[in-house]
Amino acid sequence: MKRQQFKKRKKRKNFVKKIGLFMIALLCFFAVMFLSLRIYAQVAGAPPLTVPKASIFLDSNHNQIGDYFTKERRYWTDLDEISPYLIDATVAVEDKDFFEHSGFDFSRIAGAVLADIKAGGKVQGASTLTQQYARNLYLTHEKTWNRKLNEALFAYRLELFYSKEEILEGYLNTVYYGHGMYGAEAASRYFYGKSVKDLTLAEASMLAGVPKGPTYYSPINNLEKATNRQQVILRLMNEQGKITDEEKTHATSEHVALKSDDWIANKSIAPYFLDVVWEEASDILEKKNLSISEGGWTIQTTLNQAHQRAAENAIKTNMPNSELQVGFVSMEADTGFVTALVGGRDYSISSFNRVALGNRQPGSAIKPILYAAALEKDFTPMSFLDVSETTFTYDSGRATYTPQNVNKKYADHELSMAQALAISDNIYAVKALENIGYRSFRDVQKRFGLNYSEKDIPSIALGTAENSLYDLTNAYNIIAAGGEKRQPITVLSITDAKGKVVYKYKKPEKEQVISKQDAFILTQMMTGMFDPVFSDYSPATGLSLRSRMSHTYAAKSGTTNSDQWMIGFTPSLTAGVWNGYDQGKTLSVQTDMAASKQVWIDFMETALDGKANETFTMPSGVEPVTVDIRTGKLAHESCSSQRIVYMKTEDVPTESCASFDLFNQDSWGNFFESLPFEALRNFWE
Repeated sequence: MKRQQFKKRKKRKNFVKKIGLFMIALLCFFAVMFLSLRIYAQVAGAPPLTVPKASIFLDSNHNQIGDYFTKERRYWTDLDEISPYLIDATVAVEDKDFFEHSGFDFSRIAGAVLADIKAGGKVQGASTLTQQYARNLYLTHEKTWNRKLNEALFAYRLELFYSKEEILEGYLNTVYYGHGMYGAEAASRYFYGKSVKDLTLAEASMLAGVPKGPTYYSPINNLEKATNRQQVILRLMNEQGKITDEEKTHATSEHVALKSDDWIANKSIAPYFLDVVWEEASDILEKKNLSISEGGWTIQTTLNQAHQRAAENAIKTNMPNSELQVGFVSMEADTGFVTALVGGRDYSISSFNRVALGNRQPGSAIKPILYAAALEKDFTPMSFLDVSETTFTYDSGRATYTPQNVNKKYADHELSMAQALAISDNIYAVKALENIGYRSFRDVQKRFGLNYSEKDIPSIALGTAENSLYDLTNAYNIIAAGGEKRQPITVLSITDAKGKVVYKYKKPEKEQVISKQDAFILTQMMTGMFDPVFSDYSPATGLSLRSRMSHTYAAKSGTTNSDQWMIGFTPSLTAGVWNGYDQGKTLSVQTDMAASKQVWIDFMETALDGKANETFTMPSGVEPVTVDIRTGKLAHESCSSQRIVYMKTEDVPTESCASFDLFNQDSWGNFFESLPFEALRNFWE
């Protein structure tokens, strides 16, 4: 008996000893595993937290106008810029012990394991916020044990190297809220039209419920289910002491306004303009050894939303219902800032930017640049040339060129440069080019930043060298700026994801492209396209717009078989319009030919509505002179066609149109027209 009891005691001791050894071995195993895990984590180091971030665009008044993202729309936001309501709601529903555990909730894990064993598969999750963050950063969402193991390893490394606040911030910036929105800031803007820092308790508690099932619990897709989950979250927040009974009751009854339609509408603001911004910002960052592909940039632009709306409305109102395309751009004369840009009829159909990328022949729109070169070569507004039909010989006599005017008519008398510009006479332009020389014209085009032809061909006076609307409008903007150099600017500043300003626009040193005197004289000549006094065998080219003008404009149109241009300015604002067909089809109907002018005047009058008329500032060395348009001489009351023109002091005429020349027909005409006797005047006529 005693022997049996001894054996039993010995057996029990051996069993306890084995259990003890097993427990020691198990503890050693876990110690070795933990030590190995610790060594692995230390060797592997801190896991990177880099995620794709959207770059956002702001207009000149700091209003968001769009974004650019690679794979996921996300705006990284610091934890202290996230509503405390959303933080508490998220922790309450997703991981109430987040600030106590070290990355794992073992009680939840045990419960999930039992549930999975019973179901014979992976059916219940027990992931903490840290594990979910690890999954968002590094893993897929497949329900496998292998993924869970990797998730645990990454979660441990995150907890080892980062604070709870950093992990929570990362989670809230990476979790998916549906509708293509990653992170709380993007979701808040999408659902509520506001920043995540401004969320109310009701809004935050509803948003916190979405990640569990972005399709199922989206208030856009199913408001009832989203509201039911919101109530669950408010109850949990109340039970955990995050909110009071009163706050819970108020949030439960609060109406949550959804504004996704507003968000979607805002995404369509100036898409062609934003493409130009992206290219300019890319170049700026590249020069600083930074890559725009990193994302997270906040780019403040020069866009004036009122100007953009005015441009889009002018296009919508005046463009014919056809395949005719359009390009539009406006710029500030003082700075070169691009205030509006439309690169085509419909960005969703064609994103090709016809403003910046579409080089076309400008036709007569190049003439102001030609006459800027002529002014430097001692031409004046009252320089007269014979403009009868002319055939020009070039290429050492091997080729000829006979330009025609649009209406196939020619003046039977000499025209001044001012009048030739106003009615867009082509013979005058080619003769002026031959007078000043091809090299002079090329030099001025270079200074204005325009493309030019290296060949000495007479037709280049009529705009056969292709240029973009962007560059040609900038050239006009230089004239508007008194001849001072301007560059089109779309980017005012760039801030990185951490809020550091990496670029801020600085106005460059002043540089004159042409003299202030020549710029002013040229500007005044360009007002002539709206003045009937310059009409001759052909009307001034802008007379059809005169009745709609409430401001003083300087401008020039241009026409080729396939392109129509209208570019003009006030002292503060320049705008350019191009119309044509992408395939270069001939402009055949009158509506095609008229659209550019109508778009231009609509925009200018809308953009300047309510503003006082501006006058161009006359520089020293220039004088206003009242002249007889037909002769270029000082006007007298007997001269029938008079206008104030501006000339350099040394070029002001001294002879009056009333001066009598015995052998001059105009003198006799002026004499008889000045007589008070009707019979004699009738005799002369």
